[in-house]
Amino acid sequence: MSEELKDEVEAINSIYGDGCLVQSSDDTNVYILTPPGESASLRIQFPPAYPAEPPMVIGTNSTGEHGKKGDAVRELSILREAVGTVFEPGMVCVFDAIEELTRRLEESMDFDQVEEDEVTLNEPQEDSQANPNVVDFSNMPEPPWIISDPVIELKSTFIARCAAVSSTSEAEAFVQHLLSTDKKVRVATHNITAWRIKGPNNTSFQDCNDDGETAAGGRLLHLMQLMDVWDAMVIVTRWYGGHKLGPRRFALINQAARDAFIKAGLVEENSANKKKSKN
Repeated sequence: MSEELKDEVEAINSIYGDGCLVQSSDDTNVYILTPPGESASLRIQFPPAYPAEPPMVIGTNSTGEHGKKGDAVRELSILREAVGTVFEPGMVCVFDAIEELTRRLEESMDFDQVEEDEVTLNEPQEDSQANPNVVDFSNMPEPPWIISDPVIELKSTFIARCAAVSSTSEAEAFVQHLLSTDKKVRVATHNITAWRIKGPNNTSFQDCNDDGETAAGGRLLHLMQLMDVWDAMVIVTRWYGGHKLGPRRFALINQAARDAFIKAGLVEENSANKKKSKN
């Protein structure tokens, strides 16, 4: 095992949990990858020259606790494509391949959900009224969104929406309304959310959601803290453009959010630029 592969195995298992990437018992050059979630376990063969040469995804090891054979075959194909996309000679690539696999699986799940939603919308009205516990967010008034200018880099597009909110339930309802009424947003790669609300008796509420873009929600919330934005929420939608942006994506997410805050009058433009320079 090369030092690069040894370090990569340790890093992968520290990020995703012990057992994510382990050496096979029948071949020292083969490792079993069990991606996060309920994905299938897949076999990856690392050539002695790795990372100068790419690894090979050679087959499935299991279909997972709740998986199906068809799902495992699909994940095998996606991981092979992901490795081919992210590999660069001399650079370890398993982390990027896992992230790409996760992104593509989430993307396919989003499109599956859209199809289910469309089927539901075409069902007879009495069926949707049969369950009184189902909330139809599409019937609520349009939230007072203020929308940023699009931020585009390497074909990835980021758009932020912010709105004034007075409670966490209102913020959550605004999110659900947007997802239920805007198909383009619903099938986006990520919808990253954060809000900060002042409650009675000096209480405060703040929360965030990465929506699969690891650490992005926390960074968005941190931006609101730096800009002292209260009683507001923001959703930054990203459509992946086929090129990895690395850490640069966090700056683009915050850029779109900052533009929405300025357009909404939540912060002054000069103050926002000062905060940007300071940080």
